[in-house]
Amino acid sequence: MRFSISLALTMVTAINAQTIFQKLSINGVDQGSLTGIRVPGSNTSITDLTSNALACNTGYHQPVSSKVVQVPAGSIVGTKWGHVIGGAMFTGDTGNPIAENEKGPLQVYLASVTNAATAGTSGLKWFKVASVGLSNGMWAVDTMITNAGWWYFTMPVCIKPGQYLMRVELIALHKAKNPGGAEFYLSCAQVEVTGKGTLAPTITASFPGTYTATDPGILVDIYDGNGTPNGGGYGYTSPGPSVVSCDDS
Repeated sequence: MRFSISLALTMVTAINAQTIFQKLSINGVDQGSLTGIRVPGSNTSITDLTSNALACNTGYHQPVSSKVVQVPAGSIVGTKWGHVIGGAMFTGDTGNPIAENEKGPLQVYLASVTNAATAGTSGLKWFKVASVGLSNGMWAVDTMITNAGWWYFTMPVCIKPGQYLMRVELIALHKAKNPGGAEFYLSCAQVEVTGKGTLAPTITASFPGTYTATDPGILVDIYDGNGTPNGGGYGYTSPGPSVVSCDDS
C-alpha cells in the first residue's frame, strides 16, 4: 500500500509539473486560444539545451495558426499559460496553470523574420525584450499563477517595425540544483511589431547555443537552508543576454 500511495503521489507531481503558453492579449484584447502561436501539442518540458526544440519547441498542435498578430511597440502584451491546451486538465486541477512549486523566471525574445507565419526557426538571431526572475521573494511564475495564468510585459517602444517570431519561455528551477534539472517551457508567437522604432539589436542569442547546462541561472539551488525558494538568499540572475535598452536606439 505504501508503494502504491508513493507512486500515486509521484505521478500527480509529474502531471502537475507542466504548462503551455497558448494565448496572447494585446493591450487587454484577448486574441483567442492558439491564435498566432506555434503551440506544442505536449506540455512536456525541454531539458536538453542542445536540442533544436529550444528555439520554438516542436510537435505543434495541429493545425498551426497562420495568423500574424499585430503588436504596437509600447503595448502591454499578455501571455496566457495553462496546464494543458485549454487550461485545466480536469476539474479542480491544482496544476493549472502550473504547479505552485515550479518557481522560476519568464523571458521573452524576438527574432526578425520576413514572414512570421512561415519562417523556420533554425539559425535565427534572438534578442531579449522582457525578463522577470525573483523580486521581493516573488518569482515571475508566482505572478503568473496569481493572475490565473496571465503574465504581462511591455513591448519596448523602440523596436523596429516588422515581423518577428516572439519566443516566450518559462524556466522551472525546483530541480535545477542538479545538471539537467532546469525545465524549459516555451512557445513562439507570430507577431508584427508596428510603430516608429528604429532598434535592431546586434547583441543576440542563438537557440540552441546561448544557454549551457552550467549557466548560473540554469544550474542553481533556489532554496535556502529552510527550504524557502528565495534564490538561496543570493538573489537570481536569468540566463541569456540583457534586455534591450531603448537608450541604445
